[in-house]
Amino acid sequence: MVMSVPAGTIGVMTTIPTPATAAVLADEAAYLQAVAQARESAEAYYGSGESGMDDETYDRLLRGITAWEVEHPDLVAADSPTREVAAGVTTGDVAHAVRMLSLGNVFSAEDLTDWAASLERRLGGRAVNGWVVEPKLDGVALSARYRDGRLAQLVTRGDGSTGEDVSHVIGDLIGLPSRLTEPVTVEVRGEVLMTEAQFAEANAMRAAAGGAVFANRRNTSSGSLRAKDRPYRVSQTFFAYDALTDPAHTSDPALAGLTHTELIARLEHLGLGTTLGTPVATLACATLEDVLARIETIGAARADLEYELDGAVIKADDPADRAEAGTGSRTPHWATAYKFPAAQKITRLLEVTWSVGRTGVIAPRAVLEPVEVGGTTITYATLHNPADITRRGLMLGDSVIVYRAGEVIPRVEGAVTTLRTGAERPIAFPEACPRCGADIDRTQERWRCARGRVCGQVEAIRYAVARDALDVDGLGEKIVVQLVERKTIADVADLFTLTREQLLDLDRMGDKSADNLIAAIARARAQPLNRVFCALGVLGTGRSMSLRIATHFGSMAAIQAADALALERVDGIGGEKAPVIVAELAELAPVIAKLHAAGVNMDQPGWVPPRDGEDEASDEASAALPLAGMAVVVTGGMTGLLADYSRTQMNELIARAGGKASSSVSARTSLVVAGEKAGSKLAKAQDLGVETVTPEAFAERLADFLDRSSDAEEAEAAG
Repeated sequence: MVMSVPAGTIGVMTTIPTPATAAVLADEAAYLQAVAQARESAEAYYGSGESGMDDETYDRLLRGITAWEVEHPDLVAADSPTREVAAGVTTGDVAHAVRMLSLGNVFSAEDLTDWAASLERRLGGRAVNGWVVEPKLDGVALSARYRDGRLAQLVTRGDGSTGEDVSHVIGDLIGLPSRLTEPVTVEVRGEVLMTEAQFAEANAMRAAAGGAVFANRRNTSSGSLRAKDRPYRVSQTFFAYDALTDPAHTSDPALAGLTHTELIARLEHLGLGTTLGTPVATLACATLEDVLARIETIGAARADLEYELDGAVIKADDPADRAEAGTGSRTPHWATAYKFPAAQKITRLLEVTWSVGRTGVIAPRAVLEPVEVGGTTITYATLHNPADITRRGLMLGDSVIVYRAGEVIPRVEGAVTTLRTGAERPIAFPEACPRCGADIDRTQERWRCARGRVCGQVEAIRYAVARDALDVDGLGEKIVVQLVERKTIADVADLFTLTREQLLDLDRMGDKSADNLIAAIARARAQPLNRVFCALGVLGTGRSMSLRIATHFGSMAAIQAADALALERVDGIGGEKAPVIVAELAELAPVIAKLHAAGVNMDQPGWVPPRDGEDEASDEASAALPLAGMAVVVTGGMTGLLADYSRTQMNELIARAGGKASSSVSARTSLVVAGEKAGSKLAKAQDLGVETVTPEAFAERLADFLDRSSDAEEAEAAG
């Protein structure tokens, strides 16, 4: 959970949220109880890093306390969490030269407008000279002190006046170099956090050392800053959001009088980590409307970032405005935090169920006490695999942190062990395959039924005939189940030898339905190689990877002949995945042979092999294509001539036109096709200056390719 953070902190959302509600406190007794609850939660949060109250619940409680205190100013408790930085529960023995303050919170456009009006009143009624917006990172506030350009001391925020010396982690924080690019003396303030990869690595090391894993990233970050006697070192990331610019505190004359945006650029120049160059970079805004638009952009980018955000910070950019507005006892009057809908909540783990996928992989799923996360009620969440459950030390009945951002599948981050009652029970792992009762192959972290694909026949065939694979319309689950149970088919290749009579023998199958299904199977024979390869369900591949493999090799024979080294040349296939694909293709060789014998297409249409001594990109025919050498990202809903195109069909279209379809936007992206409700990918493209086009403009650019080989048009004509 993230509570108030120092002035200038960084963090994000999915959309502009509705105003947060406040806990309703009926009387003084309810108020005092709320104060006690808030302090208890804050003590756990700033102490062990493991609070039993999630961020949204704490904010609701704090707003209720604040509202009651406004109505009863003479009855404010001396230990109220609204009176002090970090609720007054932390301390330290290192004094801050300038206090590290908290931020107030707003939760809606209306709240922000009211706050901006209050700031302008403090400025004598005049307009603010300019705004700046930056992300509010979900981490731990830290002060870094440089002397003559060398990193000398690290101090936590503590109670704002004093903090704890954590200089023992010098060298472990990316973004805090041991030496600046210039030999200046300066105190830099920022946020320490963990990326997803750093979090996984830290928990793996902690588990290997016999410790209990952390439930979420902020817990890990806080605990790792304070730990001094661990047998391992944990890497974290630092983002600078402020510095002491008064000449009394720095030898760098260039810092004096800078706007906030200029200050961040200066800190970047000195070699410090900042958000500049990211989709959520610190950005100046001229008007409050621009501020709201920037908040929306930051929120849209939230799900695609490798670090966690819980809001945006809005500040007066001009130091003269900040000086005139002043500060309160706990928060500055010139900055506030716009909190986003919570991406994680605490709920209870009720049960763990086990399912078997199409390749025989046995996957655990968490059954949760329903909880709303980011506007969606979550009842189930992924648990990845048995090894992950063991690493996280999960038990049935645990209070667990559930994380969800954007459209990402919700996952269980970990258990809040301080909330255990003793009634929790171990999670029972299956002794045999939960579907067929066969032995389990436990040689990998992802357990698999010893019968492999045979166990997942129905799922494998359903996957093979889906729209983005062979696209066999009319072949639903009930028909597949009957065909498998009657041993009429054993794999996807057997579909192509089905007879009309065999179909008519199925329950509720009439003449017209049988004829339509036979026709749909016949059309599937002509699908391009990437669809056929996708239908095989090779471990480690999917729709996009199947297209890259088919485009790279051109034929099924070439793919089967490729060794691991050859496969590694395909974009996205590394040293770990390549041997798995080779082994999978060997296992699937009989199925591929049956497909070939049944007349199924085994080539990629339009594929041109590279000339001897030249790579494919330099081939004249390829270079003449409209998207030659371009990396193209498609986001949002397609419209116009592309309205019926699935994402796979869009990727195929891009490949036919010489481009490479990509799933993420980066500096290497050449073009973004932005349809309806395009979100963070469009925002990132705009920040990076990448060309963006509408689906209609894209269709016009590739008109010849639509006319020549549009899968959507072919399917419509065949229907």
